[in-house]
Amino acid sequence: MTAERTAPVELAREVRADFPILATDLDGKRPVYLDNAATTHVPRQVLDAVHAYYSNDNSNVGRGVHALGMRATERYLRARERIRAFLNAAAAEEVVITKSTTEAVNLVAQGFGSQVVSAGDEVLISGLEHHSNLLPWRRLCERTGAVLKVAAVDEHGEPSPDSFREAITGRTRLVAVAHVSNVQGTVSPVREIAAEAHGRGIVVVVDGAQAVAHRSVDVRDLDADFYCFSAHKMYGPQGIGVLYGKAEHLARLEPVLVGGGMAPLASYDGPSLIAPPPMRFEAGSPNVAGMVGLAAAMDYLDDLGRDAVGEHDAALAARAVEGLRALDGVTVYGAQAPRGGIVSFNVDGVHPHDVGSHLDAFGIATRTGVHCASPFVDSLGLVGSVRASFGLYNTVAEVELLIDSVRTAEKGFWSNNHPNERFLKS
Repeated sequence: MTAERTAPVELAREVRADFPILATDLDGKRPVYLDNAATTHVPRQVLDAVHAYYSNDNSNVGRGVHALGMRATERYLRARERIRAFLNAAAAEEVVITKSTTEAVNLVAQGFGSQVVSAGDEVLISGLEHHSNLLPWRRLCERTGAVLKVAAVDEHGEPSPDSFREAITGRTRLVAVAHVSNVQGTVSPVREIAAEAHGRGIVVVVDGAQAVAHRSVDVRDLDADFYCFSAHKMYGPQGIGVLYGKAEHLARLEPVLVGGGMAPLASYDGPSLIAPPPMRFEAGSPNVAGMVGLAAAMDYLDDLGRDAVGEHDAALAARAVEGLRALDGVTVYGAQAPRGGIVSFNVDGVHPHDVGSHLDAFGIATRTGVHCASPFVDSLGLVGSVRASFGLYNTVAEVELLIDSVRTAEKGFWSNNHPNERFLKS
């Protein structure tokens, strides 16, 4: 390890005790959790915040004037403001609460996309997108008669501003791109893509699910029109997500769900009173506990320093790349330095599922398969890959264990019986 990488890695020593699940007994082993791109674990500070809400403030919000209802509403409003500050959005009204990144992208595709995209128009995505930033746009194109276009990635599976510039035409109405690839941690040049798109009057939607835990995100600096992410990938609870949208775009966004909360007054056949953004898009009772947990996770990351967390994760990923590439028969994908804390690799002749099972015998949790990005994996000519993704509680020793364990991976059930299969059919 180089000197500049050593200091950030000390972060893990400070925080591991904050995560109760890391002390779990897995048949005599402690978890070596390297599946953080799928979901991160939750620190005591977030668990305590959620417990305190349910213990002291739990009630529905905006529905009553009793004391608990007012306290819950205050927590709800404070959490939205905390999210605004975390993103440096211009106003809390630009923060819409969803249940996930996937729901946020779908809300934009269904409630906004059909207003700007029509037959013959084009929606442009990158060649490395997660299914959740592909399928909503494909559905939009199928419903409107528009064309889904894909900006090419290079031989390493990495995008560039030039690939988007070349793919944009006079019919392009919307660009959707992942801030960080969930397969190999590639960081997309979002700011440059947005500048190019906005110069031609094109709206930009960013999937930030893999970015928010590893870097500071300033939506105004990026100039994203919409930015989507989930709490459970940044040390918060599951079931809560965020859609940031510029005020002028949220004013045009149509609600996908209707009901209580978004319509203070309704009638059988006359006009109804629809709330302004963001409540317009949050029909039903909100997940206040989830918002409280997300706000606590943001406090946790800011207390540690988001730059320090990002440096820590990148340093571990860099060591993993270095060590894995030194092993005979191991291929690591992507040429860019793994700033997203994600490393994808394969062992020659060994199915990725067999590698994952082998690592699990050492207590090491990784993700194997296509990572909900099958078109991108197809473009690399792979049946799948093994993905190790790092978080702030991971250590250098865990990276070294990963490298040593991969060294002994051998063919098993998948390699011998289903070498070219991704899923077993019933």
